[in-house]
Amino acid sequence: MRKREGGDSGSVLFGTREQVGVGRGLAEFRAGRPVVITGDGETLLCVPVEGLDKSRLAAFSELCAPMVPRLVLTGRRARSLGIDTDTPIAIDLSDDVDVATVMALVADAEADHEFVPEPATPAAIAAIDLVKLAQVLPAVLVAETTTAITAAFNPRIIVVEADAVMRFRADVAQSLAIAGEAHVPLSSGVRARFVVFRDAFGDDPVAVIVGTPDLSKPVPVRIHSACLTGDVFGSRRCDCGDQLQLALARLHEAGGGIILYLSQEGRGVGLANKMRTYKLQDAGLDTVDANTTLGFDDDERDYGVAVRMLQMLGCARVVLLTNNPAKLDGLANAGIEIVGRMPIETPINADNRRYLTAKAARAGHHLGHVIAALAETPEVLALADAAKDGGEAAQLAP
Repeated sequence: MRKREGGDSGSVLFGTREQVGVGRGLAEFRAGRPVVITGDGETLLCVPVEGLDKSRLAAFSELCAPMVPRLVLTGRRARSLGIDTDTPIAIDLSDDVDVATVMALVADAEADHEFVPEPATPAAIAAIDLVKLAQVLPAVLVAETTTAITAAFNPRIIVVEADAVMRFRADVAQSLAIAGEAHVPLSSGVRARFVVFRDAFGDDPVAVIVGTPDLSKPVPVRIHSACLTGDVFGSRRCDCGDQLQLALARLHEAGGGIILYLSQEGRGVGLANKMRTYKLQDAGLDTVDANTTLGFDDDERDYGVAVRMLQMLGCARVVLLTNNPAKLDGLANAGIEIVGRMPIETPINADNRRYLTAKAARAGHHLGHVIAALAETPEVLALADAAKDGGEAAQLAP
């Protein structure tokens, strides 16, 4: 078969070279394999810290020799280590740095460090963005290299352009297409139509259309992030499952509406990282600090896909079922007209009280029933005082 250069037909079949690079880079990072990231005259060999052990650290050091590997951490993680910065940092790793030290710097609630951090370069920042998108631990090992050197590796290492990583979320939203739909009767008696979308990178967000909403009028809409523990198994330490069931009932009572069910587990950090934040919460941190201690933002979710789904469904004006002001802002800023908000207050129990309290007192969520029920408890008063003293307003919520 004659080798072709691609052209228009290649773009139709594969997407752009940059999109292909990011998609393959994500797959490599999820598998724990290295990629090369290029940008601003820089070429970095990068590998996720997820799953790092003695042999993998030694292999990476050997692969990038004679260059010294660097550990790149998010600005959030750096601040949890006492480093005054808002941007990612890089730390040189000398030969005597072992795996335990690296992992302590990446994920421990407290870690001693005697390193001199430097601002991360643009390519290193792109590596952090890519590893976050892969939903593994938000830290990478990097080393300077050249494309000539990495081209000799077998199998060949995927090359990702830094600028393409920055455009990834927008590309995902624009690539959405409807893959299938069908009517699904639910055990609650609600009849719904499930519309399954698919993007160019393999994700499958779902629109659950309850009843027959009139799209010429404002439509009640719930944007719901998937929660395996709460939605499927009925976990009591969050309110996700309760919110989902209440939203279905509210939409049924209203005569129709839409639930957008998005795969943004743990406010966008992924299921494994969500379990890590739970472990940190069990050790004493609240839900806000657990995320930032691991190096994530308070909320890693993006609502571009939700906006695109609503546009494709022909829904331009919505009444949003949420307690989270960030969702209101996210949709409004993306061009969806928000004409109202419906609260979605769920029961408080002994296992989710601390979680709901943190959302109400530290994140500004509209959870008046939580504040009313717990207003005089020492826990709420302490959190409220912390917020007044400069605690950042975290944007989080299922």
